[in-house]
Amino acid sequence: MDSVVRIYSTGGADVLTLEDVERRELAPNEAWIEQEAVGVNFLDVMQRNGSAPIALPSALGQEGAGIVRAVGADVSHVVPGDRVAYMLGPIGAYASARAYPADRLVRLPDAFGLDIAAAALFKGVTAQYLLKTTYPVTTGSIVLIYGAAGALGQLMVPWAKHLGACVIGVVSRRASVERARAAGCDAVFVWGEGDLPKQVSTFTQGRKADVVYDGVGRDTFETSLDCLGMRGVLVSIGASSGPPPLLDVSRLNSKGSLYVTRPSLAAHASDINEYRQRVEDVLAAIDREIIKLAVWKSFPLAEVHRAHEAIESGQAAGAVILKPR
Repeated sequence: MDSVVRIYSTGGADVLTLEDVERRELAPNEAWIEQEAVGVNFLDVMQRNGSAPIALPSALGQEGAGIVRAVGADVSHVVPGDRVAYMLGPIGAYASARAYPADRLVRLPDAFGLDIAAAALFKGVTAQYLLKTTYPVTTGSIVLIYGAAGALGQLMVPWAKHLGACVIGVVSRRASVERARAAGCDAVFVWGEGDLPKQVSTFTQGRKADVVYDGVGRDTFETSLDCLGMRGVLVSIGASSGPPPLLDVSRLNSKGSLYVTRPSLAAHASDINEYRQRVEDVLAAIDREIIKLAVWKSFPLAEVHRAHEAIESGQAAGAVILKPR
């Protein structure tokens, strides 16, 4: 018997249900993976609490890592015994074992830990496309990142620095300031302690930010617009405080011909070739120590509710994973 986490209704962490399931036959394009580690992301929390709607009942989870144990008739990309990782759908990574499309599996070097791999791809590819595609960060760019001390921020900050940017971090509490500075931020401001646009303007000598990565949403949207310089780009990457307000686009003109975008991971990693290129870039960045991944805490699969509570409360100070076995 294998175990899988499902939800039948949205709500708090108590809606997460661990069930035993029978193994099913593989489709010709699938591989069967015994999972060693599963990544937990804020998107999972949003799907569980209903702020990112999904059809119910549903499994959860977007990334994992483990060992291939069997492959379907048409699979040649991987073989039994391969150490692999993956990200994106089909949803259902919260499981001890699962079938998954073989062409989206990434074979891992022997030296690459499965725990790190399970925590790396979803957030790593997100950081990669945000910094290299949504807004191509380069030498001299001024970048503002909310959540600079969080799991995604801890990847974006050093990668942006490697690309030559000046990085301004915003954190939600003073206790997070040193962690954001250690990641490489040139300046760190605490949300709610002062006028953020004025702080940014003073630090940049009036230029303000070229790009703002805002994962907070409703509470920070107007402030983010005011932190941007001429022709700046606001990248809305989340809504932990609720969805941003409706925007009168004429205001973008009056504020300096600003741009606003709401990118998605699926739009940047669904094409198989693009997906592989981005994953390879992430793995290369880890290998070259441009970004350094560490698991903040691991939880048994049966304690998935604790993992969600740690992320939802803001307690998690880095990547969180589940250990199915």
